[in-house]
Amino acid sequence: MRHRVTLLILTLALAACSNLSSKPKEESYKLENFTPDSPYEQSFEVPPQAACEAGRRALLSQGYLIDESKPDAVKARKFFQPNRESQVQLTFSLFCLAEGEGAAVYANVRQVREELKAGSASTGLSVTGIGSLSLPFGGNNETLVKVGEETVTDADFYGRFFALMQSFIR
Repeated sequence: MRHRVTLLILTLALAACSNLSSKPKEESYKLENFTPDSPYEQSFEVPPQAACEAGRRALLSQGYLIDESKPDAVKARKFFQPNRESQVQLTFSLFCLAEGEGAAVYANVRQVREELKAGSASTGLSVTGIGSLSLPFGGNNETLVKVGEETVTDADFYGRFFALMQSFIR
């Protein structure tokens, strides 16, 4: 009987600890605002193809590598290395749609953060009848590991891009 009571108390204590350690799930979709004033959109008084060409030139002028260029869409990326242990990549997507006699341009930038992580390598040896042996291999292997990814939401960032884009509209 005494063992059952102890087991019951231990089970309840473990259940209580597991409830305390679980974090509430963060629901990012609740942060979405869906407002008509979007920092990701700008109207231009030129056809969509001319708007996307201006966007492509604006990105090229800032050192972006163009991955894909179509008459109505541009994808580009640029790398930054704030310090030796980290790297940031901005991936720019630009879409140009007809809007009346002009174009509505939609921009979206995704930021990916990577950090240098060290890990040691090892090699294994297996001999029949004796067993296996794992030995450390000389040196460290450092690799970039993705630690975060998010959409850039800064309205000033997009405003600066659209202003630069306007300067390339001929």
